[in-house]
Amino acid sequence: MTSSYLQQASQHSLIMVAMSTDRPNEALRWLKERLATISDVNTARNALNWDRQTYMPEGGVAGRAEQLATLSRLVHEMLVSREAAELMAALENPEPGSKDFAFVRLARREYERSAKLPNRLVEELARATALAQPAWEQARARSDWASFEPHLGKILLLQRESAECLGYEDHPYDALLDFYEPGAKKARLQEMFDELKAKLVPLIREISALSDGKCSRPLYGSFDEKKQEEFVRKVVSDFGYDWKRGRLDRVVHPFCISLGGPGDVRITTRFDSDHLSPGLFGTFHEAGHAMYEQGIDPAYSRSPLSGGTSMGVHESQSRLWENLVGRSRMFWSFYYPSLRETFPEALGDADLETFYRAINEVKPSEIRVEADELTYNLHILLRFELEISLIEEDLAVAELPAAWNAKMEEYLGVTPEDETNGVLQDVHWAAGLFGYFPTYTIGNVLAAQLFEEALKAHPEIPEEMGHGEFGTLRGWLWENIHRHGSRYDPDELIEMATGRPLETASYLRYLKNKFGELYGLSSE
Repeated sequence: MTSSYLQQASQHSLIMVAMSTDRPNEALRWLKERLATISDVNTARNALNWDRQTYMPEGGVAGRAEQLATLSRLVHEMLVSREAAELMAALENPEPGSKDFAFVRLARREYERSAKLPNRLVEELARATALAQPAWEQARARSDWASFEPHLGKILLLQRESAECLGYEDHPYDALLDFYEPGAKKARLQEMFDELKAKLVPLIREISALSDGKCSRPLYGSFDEKKQEEFVRKVVSDFGYDWKRGRLDRVVHPFCISLGGPGDVRITTRFDSDHLSPGLFGTFHEAGHAMYEQGIDPAYSRSPLSGGTSMGVHESQSRLWENLVGRSRMFWSFYYPSLRETFPEALGDADLETFYRAINEVKPSEIRVEADELTYNLHILLRFELEISLIEEDLAVAELPAAWNAKMEEYLGVTPEDETNGVLQDVHWAAGLFGYFPTYTIGNVLAAQLFEEALKAHPEIPEEMGHGEFGTLRGWLWENIHRHGSRYDPDELIEMATGRPLETASYLRYLKNKFGELYGLSSE
C-alpha cells in the first residue's frame, strides 16, 4: 500500500466526517481549503505562462508546453475528483446574498462545467496553446500564415469538441462564450452589434467625408522607447497602479496577469520607436485591468470569488482608462506639456488641440489595438463573425486569411498589406480564446455606462482629471466594481452599479457627443 493511497484514504475519511449531519458547515470549510489549493496550482500555471511570454528562452518551448499541460490536467483532476463531488453533494445552501452563498454558486458552476470536460481534452488544449503561441509570434514576425495554420487547426478542433462536451441550447458558440462572459449568448451579442452598426456606420461615413486622414501625423516620428516607458510609468502611477504589487514588462502582445490575488498583478506592453500610440494607450489599457485586480477584496484570494466577474466587465475597466480618460481633452491638458517636453523634436510643432485631434482621428486602419473609438467595434465584429463561421465549420482554417481580408474591405474599406497586419495580428486564437473578442465591445459599452454614472455621482471628476488627479474616479470604481471581485454575476453587478442593465445608449451618446464636437457635426 503506497503512501499516496494512504493519504487519499485518510482524506476521504475526513470528507465523510465533514458530511455528517451534526457538522453541516464542515463541508464548506473543506471545500474552501480544496479550492484554495487548486487556486495555488493555477497561480503556478499562470506564473509559467507569464515567464513564457516575457523571459523564457526559445529552447524551453517544448518543455514548457508539457509543464502547462500537466498543471492543467492536475487542476482539472482536482476539480472533478470524487472528493470534490462528495463535498459538493454535502453542501447546504448558505444564506442568500452572503459571501458564502456566492462562493458556493461559483464553486458549483466551475465544478459542473469542468466535470463535462475529459482530462484528456483539458491536457491537449493546454499543450496545443502552449505550442501555438510561440509559433504565432514567429509567424507574425515573418508574415508566415502557413507555419501557424496547423496549430490553429488543432486548437479549433479542440474548441469544437469542448463546446460539444459542455453542451448548449441554441449555438455551440454559447458554450465558449460562457468561459468569459457568464450567461452571454450569441443571439444577444448579435443584437448588440446590430444596434451599434446601425448608428456607427453612418457616423463613420459622415466623418470620413470630412476628414483628410492626416490628423494623426504627430503620432509618427522618433520616440525613444526608454523615454516612452518613463512617461507611461508616471501616468499609470497617477492612475493608482501600485508598483509594490506589480511590474511592467515588454511582450509582443500586451496582457495583464494576476499571480495570487491583489498582491501581485503584473502588466506588459510594447513600444514602437516610430509610433507613439501603442506604448501610450496599450499601457493605459493594461493598467485599467490591473487596477481592477489590485482592488479586489484580499479576503477573496485563493477562492472562486477572486478575479473579475467577467471579461466584459474587465474590459470595461481597461477601455475606460484607455479611452474615456486617456483620450480625453481634460486628461491631456495636464499631461501633454510633459509629453511634449519629453519629445520636443517630434511634438514641438503640435499644440494641445492638434495632439488631441491626432489621438482621436477617425481613420479606418488595419490594426485593432490602434483603431479609433468609432471603428474599433467593426474590428471586433469581423472577428466575432469569423469565429462563428469557424465553429460552425462554414469556414475552413485555410480560408481564414482571405475571409479576413474580405471582411476588412467590407467593414473598413481597408485590405491588410500582409498577414502580420491581417489575420496574424492578435494572439487570442493561438491562446485558445475563442469567445473572448466580443467582450471588448461589451467593455466599450459598459465603460461609457459606468463613467456616466460616476459623473452623476461626482461631477468634479473631469476637472480633477485636468489636474492629474484620479482618486475620486478610482474610488467610485472600487466601491461599485473592483472590491466585489466575482461575488456578483455581471448582469447583477451592472444593475447594482448603474441602476439598469447593460445597454448601448450611454456609449452611443458618448461617441456622438465626442466626435460630433471634434468634427463639427450637427447635434440632431
